[in-house]
Amino acid sequence: MAMKAILVPVEDHEGAQSVLASALVFAGRCGSYLEAVSTLPVIDNYIVGEMVPLWPPNQRSAGDTSREAQEAFRRAMEAAGLPRREHATPGQASWGLREQPLMGDSAVAAHARVFDLTVVGRPSGSAAGPRLSLLEAVVFESGRPILIAPPVAPVAMGDSIMIAWNCSTETARATALAMPLLAQARRVRVLTAEGGTVPGPSGEELVRSLGLNGIVADAVTVAGRGRSTGEVILDQAAAWGADLVIKGAYTQSRLRQMIFGGATSHLLSHAEVPVFMAH
Repeated sequence: MAMKAILVPVEDHEGAQSVLASALVFAGRCGSYLEAVSTLPVIDNYIVGEMVPLWPPNQRSAGDTSREAQEAFRRAMEAAGLPRREHATPGQASWGLREQPLMGDSAVAAHARVFDLTVVGRPSGSAAGPRLSLLEAVVFESGRPILIAPPVAPVAMGDSIMIAWNCSTETARATALAMPLLAQARRVRVLTAEGGTVPGPSGEELVRSLGLNGIVADAVTVAGRGRSTGEVILDQAAAWGADLVIKGAYTQSRLRQMIFGGATSHLLSHAEVPVFMAH
């Protein structure tokens, strides 16, 4: 079963073009329907440490910004030659708009429950960038996976997939949700970073399970040699040529990652490749 229903929250931030371009690459591969939804800010949704923009910095209202973000989505879809859903042929990538904005991140996360995937931007930590609060709301409240678009959108996605395997429940769930993508991949690698796991099945055991589902993969275990688990994942992804990384989100708690760091936090700050995550 392919991932046919993709939600794209649209906002006016510096990563917006990459989010749209990444969504288009994904839709082209899977023949997906892309639905744009805008969100109006709710201050309570912002997380500790995230910069909150003061409204309005340039005299635009929230409604104006919402309409402009939707218009940018429409232009991107038309420039890519995607038809609206009502004009698409079966199996053809298409798009649509949810005309009414949603109030706050939790409303977007709730809407995401009826989509196969939500595409968000990699948080930048600045008021001008994609918001961590939106990403985390969708991860924790939607029950569905997310695709994190890097600052520069890829030209291809899903040919070479690396699973950052740490034996956890979260990564097991992310891998299960990504099975349609894994089944289409040209090559799959299961990476285990020494010292970055919890008790559970090995990478070799995951490879065996994937093989029983018709997915050929190999398993690699890499020593940190002074690097963090997140650094190992991104170094190996770059060296191997991965165009998509699959990882469970927040095996450690968010609070612990804020204080001590963690692989999820490192990828959210530094990944230059699309990341598929689920909690």
